Amino acid sequence: MAAGLFEGQYVWHPAADDRTLASVCVDVRAGRYLSAREALEETRADFGLRAHRSLVVASEAADSDLAERWLAEEPSPEAALLWARVAVLRALRAADIKDGRAEALERIALTACERAAAMIPADPTPWAAKLSMARLHDLREPAPQGLLTAPPGPWRLFSHILRLDPWHREGHHRFLAFFFTRHGGSVNAAWDVAAFLSQRAPASSPLRLLPLVALVESYNPSQLLVDRTWEQPQWRSTALAIYQNWLPEVPGYRFTPVLDLSYLAHALFMSQREFEARAVFTAMGPYACRMPWSVFGEPEEQLSRARRTCGMPVPGAT
Repeated sequence: MAAGLFEGQYVWHPAADDRTLASVCVDVRAGRYLSAREALEETRADFGLRAHRSLVVASEAADSDLAERWLAEEPSPEAALLWARVAVLRALRAADIKDGRAEALERIALTACERAAAMIPADPTPWAAKLSMARLHDLREPAPQGLLTAPPGPWRLFSHILRLDPWHREGHHRFLAFFFTRHGGSVNAAWDVAAFLSQRAPASSPLRLLPLVALVESYNPSQLLVDRTWEQPQWRSTALAIYQNWLPEVPGYRFTPVLDLSYLAHALFMSQREFEARAVFTAMGPYACRMPWSVFGEPEEQLSRARRTCGMPVPGAT
């Protein structure tokens, strides 16, 4: 799917060019769920799209009673999935701000995930949602052989997702996030897991981006010459390999994968490969997201700086 031309302003909405999803978000904000049911029903055979749409819709519905009302009025698999997504978002938010209701909300979310998983056992989406809460109860199971640091983590839950969908994008990212330092992990464990998971993925898979995600997550502005890290041969070659093998697959996507493209564009820009970064920015069209730019400063300023360096238009330019 073509991202469209840049027309002078960034589009920050997570639906990007999934017009069906954008329309659903408008309905959800107005308290209507029928279009959400249709949009999620058509994704039953496309787990990547199902994960993306259900998460975006849940982010719109989390501050209303729409998910509860839909489930009460029509207890379908899609209603159960949205309820699980919403319940998980609420549990994570409560835990992050140390809300006294966090444990109760986590129990509700776990029950909601189990209900959604029981309705469509082949769907990995509820399990990926459940995996995002693993950091709350500190699952520490032994790692399989092949990892240098052998970091303990929610390996059994992740393995179940892999049995349902070996290359499930969200499942891999949720699992990697468990090992981030802000969730109680370590830089070495995150790098180890990212390398392990990316190396087993096909060369044309977006999962090859996982080491770049871990690299951004480990960014420490107080370290000497830290911004030169991406110029090191291992990181430059990683970014170029993804550019060569994955970027050509993007036009076949049903929506523009803005977050993955952003990580790739950032890595190429930081490694001074402006020509390749320009092609990635072109593939993104006008669509933008906060990560990874927000790690380095105000996201729009950082994104515009990178685009300007690569000779791309930015908002407000004449």
